[in-house]
Amino acid sequence: EIGWISKVYVNRPAVVRHAEQIKKWKTVKGNWQAAWLLKAVTCIDLTTLSGDDTPSNVQRLCFKAKHPIREDLLKALDMHDKGITVGAVCVYPARVSDAVNTLRAAGCNIPVASVAAGFPSGQTPLETKLTEIRLAVEYGAREIDIVISRSLVLTGQWEELYEEIRLCRAACGEAHMKTILATGELGSLANVYKASMIAMMAGSDFIKTSTGKEVENATFPVGIVMMRAIKEYYWQTGYKVVGFKPAGGIRTAQEAITWLMLVKEELGVEWLTPELFRLGASSLLGDIEQQIFYHVTGSYALQHELAMA
Repeated sequence: EIGWISKVYVNRPAVVRHAEQIKKWKTVKGNWQAAWLLKAVTCIDLTTLSGDDTPSNVQRLCFKAKHPIREDLLKALDMHDKGITVGAVCVYPARVSDAVNTLRAAGCNIPVASVAAGFPSGQTPLETKLTEIRLAVEYGAREIDIVISRSLVLTGQWEELYEEIRLCRAACGEAHMKTILATGELGSLANVYKASMIAMMAGSDFIKTSTGKEVENATFPVGIVMMRAIKEYYWQTGYKVVGFKPAGGIRTAQEAITWLMLVKEELGVEWLTPELFRLGASSLLGDIEQQIFYHVTGSYALQHELAMA
């Protein structure tokens, strides 16, 4: 439905003004803060996307995914028997088998997500992108994070963008597909909105802000625009199962809570589940665990007391 995006206009000053107000929101304290942080943990895609990834560090990541918060801290909060885990483990395709085998051996059903489709630049031929997606699924990935070709957005080739995402969706098969828009490279908030709409029309299960490799990653103005697109898509189609994932640069517990609050305000409580909301992060979990440690003990942990695994 190209008509939905042909006359899109985004009032950038109003969006930026709203984003500045979000930064001033009062935060929750005490037990309420601990509850929001545990909710954030369940929505994290615990990620390692480094050139020096090895089977051993993927195994450590998987252990942390199953035990994201120290057991004694969860017991103090009476949450030790609630099955608190992260939402998914996210790795490169070559490391998918390592993650799948580790989680299976641990008796854990956490899904493995794989980046694909020429991540992070998207500058590879379409056939190569589709082959990479199929291989990641074959290796056991249950979620695929694809990245779009930014050039198609910047040159207004919306039908071509739709077709590329549609083919990627078909290649994913039963796996859920998160479409990374790389919003820091799309040029304008109007393009962010249009790309969000096209991605949803083409069958994306999630729309995601960034690869984490751009100069500008997840920001509140971009988040507002993408969530308004999700809301509009729901109003137009009645289809309510498109999720949202901010990723890149989210490092503190307070930022995580603010994102949760923004999702609650823009989309509603229904979206505050791992099925419809994820946080893409590699270092965020450490700060969340530190804040929960402080809530329970009244002091901050030393570095070795909250090791990655």
